[in-house]
Amino acid sequence: MTTDRIWLSSYPEGVPSDIDPSQYSSLVGLMEESFSRYADRTAYSFMGKSIGYAQTDTESQALAAYLQSLGLDKGDRVAIMMPNVPQYPVAVAAILRAGFVVVNVNPLYTPRELEHQLKDSGARAIFIIENFASTLEKCIAQTPVQHVVLASMGDRLGLIKGALVNHVVRKVKKLVPEFALPQAVAFNQALSQGRKMPWRKPEIGPDDIAVLQYTGGTTGVSKGAVLLHRNVIANVLQSEAWNDPVMKRVPASEQPTSVCALPLYHIFAFTVNMMLSMRTGGKTILIPNPRDLPAVLKELSKHTFHSFPAVNTLFNGLANHPDFNKVNWSNLKVSVGGGMAVTPNVAKLWLEKTGCPICEGYGLSETSPSASCNPPSSTEFTGTIGVPIPSTWMKLVDDEGQDVTEVGKPGEIAIKGPQVMAGYWQRPDETAKVMMADGYFKSGDVGIVDARGFFKIVDRKKDMILVSGFNVYPNEVEEVASACPGVLECAAIGVADEKTGEAVKLVVVRKDPSLTEAQVLAYCRANMTAYKQPRIVEFRDELPKTPVGKILRRELRSPST
Repeated sequence: MTTDRIWLSSYPEGVPSDIDPSQYSSLVGLMEESFSRYADRTAYSFMGKSIGYAQTDTESQALAAYLQSLGLDKGDRVAIMMPNVPQYPVAVAAILRAGFVVVNVNPLYTPRELEHQLKDSGARAIFIIENFASTLEKCIAQTPVQHVVLASMGDRLGLIKGALVNHVVRKVKKLVPEFALPQAVAFNQALSQGRKMPWRKPEIGPDDIAVLQYTGGTTGVSKGAVLLHRNVIANVLQSEAWNDPVMKRVPASEQPTSVCALPLYHIFAFTVNMMLSMRTGGKTILIPNPRDLPAVLKELSKHTFHSFPAVNTLFNGLANHPDFNKVNWSNLKVSVGGGMAVTPNVAKLWLEKTGCPICEGYGLSETSPSASCNPPSSTEFTGTIGVPIPSTWMKLVDDEGQDVTEVGKPGEIAIKGPQVMAGYWQRPDETAKVMMADGYFKSGDVGIVDARGFFKIVDRKKDMILVSGFNVYPNEVEEVASACPGVLECAAIGVADEKTGEAVKLVVVRKDPSLTEAQVLAYCRANMTAYKQPRIVEFRDELPKTPVGKILRRELRSPST
């Protein structure tokens, strides 16, 4: 199967078997081409405010000049810790145009999680929204961060509306805990300073690092997937080619528009929303809080939109919401489901209510992220992760790394293509575990493939738990929970959950017999971001173990225990 791409016969008409990632030397080239070509178009829509391509161009260039003035060196890492606000894409463009590396950070991280990522990446600067500044304050002294650019929700909304939004966020909704970061410079101040400074265009090539995208590890340590400029460019072009059969149906009079409800710090939204929209001259509707379904539907009711990448939980929540029909879904051309499995009932309901099928795809942070997808023109739900996208090879391997060639026999999914990462940041040992000698990356997911080249995931090799599209590694949960006073030992497993696909269950052996579930949950809440926190705690007298003392999570997962 390595040479014979049987899946090519399942490609929609007009989709090429391969793309040419060498047409841009860097993501900066891709962005600057769009800034020039689509200068008169809207790039982002946020809370009723439109931000144009020309404005994004001038603001990111000014911000790039500001960053260069801080004395950072080419290749230095700059973190971004913000929700979907207009400052995010401007900061991304500025960091890349200045010759630096983007480090995407989950804004809901606890101080412990943030400290690890800032130290591991060696980030010297950070863009952060004030809502999460108190988290940074608690750990900044232990990190290499020297420069802080502080944003607020209303920064880019104009004087009156911006002040109103900031007042509501700070005083009415009380979403900004007190903090002290005396070294911080306001986002708008950094912009105005940068406008008076020279910007030196750096030499950036395809093999320079564009993004460090952090992912969990089987060891429980979060690792940075090193995504080069050519990796992300390739995935943007692959996604564009894949969606083209349906996106070309968008009338010439309408600007291609995508809904960005997935967080931009997640590689799915980073590439398939922001960068793909940039490449196609599209408009991106930024949704800062996708959990607020009434607000999401209210915002969407104001727009004509054509593309909607999301996770199963969001499709499900929206389709079952009473306000769903207040939105005009008739222009929707492609709904891409990723991050977690799409369930048949949600796929059926979404198709019934929008007329647009959910086209399930598959990928990882390590593959920038898209590796396979169902054809967007297909209307039947396949229950598979589709076929490898252009320029991508996928195969199944056994535990010895040998190819599994028998149709229907399971093996670990291995992926090769221009979107596959260069390795894990400063972790050659971890890189060696997943990169095969023939260039394939071992995903850790066990799958089968049918005679047409459609892959289906049947199991996971690693003990990862998938909560609403986010990877949770049991080791990390266990490491935190075992430090809770009164816990002797514990094990974390995934259990089925109707809303989130899977939820974390923690099995605990008590040291202190008076320890309660509430105490364990409260301790986990203080030390882990929400999606990693256990939903269920079960107390036992002992945990099943191997003769050498390794906890058998598989036994804990089996229904008989």
